[in-house]
Parts: sequence; C-alpha cells; structure tokens
Amino acid sequence: MSHQISVMVHTPAHSGLGGALTYACDTVPPPGTLVRVPLGSRELLGVVWDNAPASDEVAEPMQLRAIASVLEGLTPLNASWRQLVQFAASYYQRSAGEVALAALPSQLRDLSTEQWTRRLKRKPKAVAAYEGPTPAIPTPTDEQAQVLADIAAHKGPFLIFGNTGSGKTEVYLRAAQALLARDPQAQILVMVPEINLTPQLEERFRARFAPQWGADCLVAMHSSLTPAQRLKNWLAAHSGEARIVLGTRMAVFASMPHLQLIVVDEEHDPSYKQQEGARYSARDLAVYRGQLEGAKVILGSATPSLESWHHSRPATAAEPAGRYMRLAMPSRVGQGALPLVRRVDMNRQPYKTVFSNHLLDAMRERVTRGEQILVLLNRRGYAPVLNCNDCGWKSECPHCSAYRVFHKLDRTLRCHHCGFTQPVPRACPSCGNLDISPLGRGTEQLEEHLAELLADVRRPDGQPIRIARIDADSTRLKGELERQLAEVHAGAVDVLVGTQMIAKGHDFRRVTLVAALNPDGALFSSDFRAPERLFSLLMQAAGRAGRDASMRLVSPCEMWVQSFHPMHPLFEALKQHDYPAFAEQQLKEREQATLPPFSFQALVRAEARSQEAAQAFLNAARDAGAALADELLVDLYPAVPMTIQRVANIERAQMLIECTSRKALQHFLAHWQADLHAMRNAHRQVIRWAVDVDPLAI
Repeated sequence: MSHQISVMVHTPAHSGLGGALTYACDTVPPPGTLVRVPLGSRELLGVVWDNAPASDEVAEPMQLRAIASVLEGLTPLNASWRQLVQFAASYYQRSAGEVALAALPSQLRDLSTEQWTRRLKRKPKAVAAYEGPTPAIPTPTDEQAQVLADIAAHKGPFLIFGNTGSGKTEVYLRAAQALLARDPQAQILVMVPEINLTPQLEERFRARFAPQWGADCLVAMHSSLTPAQRLKNWLAAHSGEARIVLGTRMAVFASMPHLQLIVVDEEHDPSYKQQEGARYSARDLAVYRGQLEGAKVILGSATPSLESWHHSRPATAAEPAGRYMRLAMPSRVGQGALPLVRRVDMNRQPYKTVFSNHLLDAMRERVTRGEQILVLLNRRGYAPVLNCNDCGWKSECPHCSAYRVFHKLDRTLRCHHCGFTQPVPRACPSCGNLDISPLGRGTEQLEEHLAELLADVRRPDGQPIRIARIDADSTRLKGELERQLAEVHAGAVDVLVGTQMIAKGHDFRRVTLVAALNPDGALFSSDFRAPERLFSLLMQAAGRAGRDASMRLVSPCEMWVQSFHPMHPLFEALKQHDYPAFAEQQLKEREQATLPPFSFQALVRAEARSQEAAQAFLNAARDAGAALADELLVDLYPAVPMTIQRVANIERAQMLIECTSRKALQHFLAHWQADLHAMRNAHRQVIRWAVDVDPLAI
C-alpha cells in the first residue's frame, strides 16, 4: 500500500512553491526523517514534515512520485527544530524548505544514498585525549557571583550589560559548567558574531571542559570549516555527543536535541543578521528558540543593541518592565581601569594632518616602555579613490556605482563590491596626465605612514619597532589571522593597525593606548543606526586598553579620538564610558521619530538591468498592497535607489514598509507575498526580489 507523505525541499524562491511537496512512500517515516526525493530531473534531500495527510491509499488520478530513499542511521529532526524553522520561514518571509535545507550541512545535502551508506560504515576515529593545559579556575568576583545567582534563580532571557574586561566570558563558562554538572545530557549553544573570535573563545572553552568531559565535548560551526568538518560537527551535535556547540549565526539552527542554554556573546553585533537568502537575525531566533525549548538565553555585551536595551528596561510608573532581565557588571576584573578618553580637535591641526603631534608623542612614549598601541581605521586598502588633478578622473568601477580602492602592495585598483580588479594605470585614462594621486587613506597607508613617523623610535631592547596590520586583506590566507594575533599576544608587535576586526573580543594584555582616526562619517549618516554602530565600535575599541592592571602603573591607559566634531554628544558619552546616557538619548530620538524599537520595518529590494525596471516593480507592488496597507495602518514608502545602486551591472532599488504593530506588519507581508509572485510575469526585467524583515541597514 502506498501512502502520502509531505516532504520539505529547497525550492527556488521565485517558484511560488513555498510549502511541503507530497510524495508516495510504502511506509510512513516519522516527521523529521531525512529522505532523498526526485524533483524534476534532479534528486534532492528533503525533510519529512508534520502536516503529512492520513495514511490513506493514494487516489487513482493523482500520480505521485515515490521517494528515492530514506537516510538510515539518523534520528529524525525533533519537533522543536522543525517549529523553529517554520517560525523563521514565516517571520522572515521565505519558504520553510529553503530555511530547513540551508540549515543542514552542504555535504549531507550532496551525498547520494550509496555515499551516505558508505560513510556510515566507516569506523569513527579514536578521539585523542585532551593534552592541553588545565587552567586554574579563577575565583568569581562579587558581581559575577551575583549575576550567576540571578541566572540560576530566574527564567530569563537575560541581558548581561558588562563593561569590556568585566569577565562576561567567565560567567558563560560557569553557567555552562553548572548545567553540565547538573544534567548528564544537557547541551549548550554559544554564539559569537565573527569567525575571527571563534578560535580564541574555543580555546578557553576547550581548556575548561575537555579535561572533565573529553576532547570531543565541544564542536565549532562556522563557514571556515570544510564541508566534511561541518558534517562531522553537525552529526556530533545532532546525536547529543557534543555537549557544547560554539559557532557563528548559522549555529542557531544546529540540531541539538538536549539544548538547555544559549549564549549570544556581543549580541549587538550586526554580523548576527544574515544578509543573503533568508535574512534572519540569529540573536532574535536564539531568544525564540530558548522560549520554544525551555532553554535559558543569555545575551551579553558592553554596548547592547538599543532593541535589547529597550527590552530589558526596568519597570517605571509610566510603563511596565521589558521582556528581558538586565544584569549589570560595571567593574573590570583584577582592578583594570577603563581608559582615559582624549579628544583631538582636528580643526586646530595643520591641513592634511593624519596623526596629531600630541598623539605621536604619546605613542613614542608607550613604545619605548614596551607597551602596545592599537590604531583603528575602519577602511582597508591604501586609499579609497585614485584621482587626476587635471581632468577630475576618479577610479570609478565600470560595473558598480562605487569607486575602486587603491591597493599599493600589489599596485591594483580593486572594487570591494564586485571584485573587479585592474593594475594601476601609469597615466590618467581620461587625459593622459602622469600625476594621478590617492585621495583619502586606508589601513595600508596608515601602516606605511606610521613606519616613517616612528622610524627613530626604539623598543626597550634597542630594536626598531614593529608595525603590523590586520584587516580583510592581510588575513586572506588560511591561518594568517591566528598567526598575527599570536604575535600580538606574544608582544612581538608594538603598533597594530586595523579595521573593526581588531576592535572587539580580543584580550590584548599589553595594549595601553588606542587611537581612533576619522570616525566622523557615521555622525551625519542617513542611516539612523549609524551613531549606534559607531559608539559601539569605539567603546569596544577602547575596551582593548587597560585590561591588565599592571600595565597602568606608570601612567593611565588612554584612548585618543581624532575628530572634526569633538564636542558631539556621542563623544561626550564616550568620554564618560556612559552607555546608558547614550542609549537614553538615542531611544528618545527614535521614539520621537517612531523608529525601531518603537516601530517595525521591512524592506523590499529589487534587482534589474535598469533602475527604472526595478523601481517600476516596487511601485506596482506598492499599488497592489495599498488597500490592505491602509486597512492595517501600514506605511508603504515610494521606491528609491539603494545607496550603492549598481553592483556588477545590476541596478538595485528598495522600498521601505513601516508599522507600529509587529502583528499587523506580519499579516500584511504574508498576504502581500501572493501579489509579489503574481507580478513577476508583468515585470520580466526584474532579476530577483527579496523581503528583508527588521533590516539593519536602509
């Protein structure tokens, strides 16, 4: 007897097939079973879904295709995982099949039934015993002990608002340790925003837990792993063998049947928001998953996102308390002090000054004492533009509405959007002038300029100083980032120049001075979130200094900010290390303007060969949804070009949707999807479109 089963497969977004597909099967596998099914001329991996019809014999005119095979040896994905996928697909306006299959390892999707069977027969390699050092476990500070007691006593979710260096990681470690000691099956998910923070945190977790629970108790999940490593680690988590999963945003969908604790470190970081495919927020899904599975959720940051800060507000006479419980850790561990913030008014400096004389003097003094310096400029390359002074030619990208960046090391002009690269021309391509010069500066130029300015400075041992640069260019090769960070930690580097990669998460014990150059761009950005991101970046960068109390015995640690607007309220709050004051001022402005978290937004982006076609599609969609939008009090704004409107010869436009009710916005988007799909035939010039719910950049 043949039965009907519902299977979720990865169908294209434009196909209109958003739900499960029905197949015939001799038996009825339980929901969550992985199967291989035919779709068109291909054979795909699918997940048996919950809404399987009753096991009746298939009606005669309906000719259903049979499933190809069942993946043996794998327990079904549990109901909580399927519900998480279903919620993410519904909330972020994607198909459940796309979200479900993207959450599985690529090798699992690609292996045929025969290959999977052969893999099952392989004998697992013996896990080597952990041979690393067993660190001494520090005594918790009073603040850490209080926070741990609150976490144990309450349900959460929790927002740990702890200054850089206050020991948030130790709280995560102790909370995990208490849970593992209490429950022999418990699993813990620890999320970090970026891959470059994973090895450092993984080392601390492994050193703490591997001696007692074995070297295989912890696995990592991030995009730098090979497909085979990702499959191995996913299977370890799915089987319950791995007790701790440490990963980036993709790890929020890891199959963990005994999940009891979720930690989201640096929860403010925009990297938790996926920017392709299903544009989900891993932080928000972590909170939802915690509620779904009864797991405690800990969010941690020195500069929480304004949404999390608002959700953790204490109760007042005017409004009730937020949904999160805020736990404060204002003090640094080991008597380390937050750095003194010095502001330099660049209006008073000579024209084209890069480093003020006072800052240079401070840097020379620190280096001669054997201390380290961190210089932050969030722009890689040598210069953002190459320019001809005669005719005004600039190094525009022929395929994008952006400039190609000048990279001096390999003498190339490189577009950071489409990757188009050419050698630097010997003369101006427009007028033939030989005198073409760089405009602006990036980290490459800073590294070169500092080497000239500090050429006469010597380390305490008489050796010339060493300047290193860490950015996306210098760490492109595998293992290069780890090697460079090891040199910094070992004291082999005196001045570290870099982008935001060096500003967060790293525990540089010898850094006593941080210099932030040219931070003014975000102060007057059209993006209302730009000041929040800048304040967070500067606070995180400042936190790299003064982490070791012994380094401030001679003079206090410092952060220097060179700005043309030094009296801006953002820098005033930074000088006091006063995030609550900054957050209060920003939230007041957002409430007055009805911006998130006091309203809810979605963006529809369209890509086409011409800007007119992209905007025409969005404006037609606006007209189609106008009646329902008026009924639900949803605001639909006219279509406009994106900030960088052309990338790789594709024109891009966007339309903002806004509402003060999250429920009304979701209701509108769910019903509007049918209109968007129906308009594809009338707008064939549109290559693709996508809905971005809760966008972070507009």
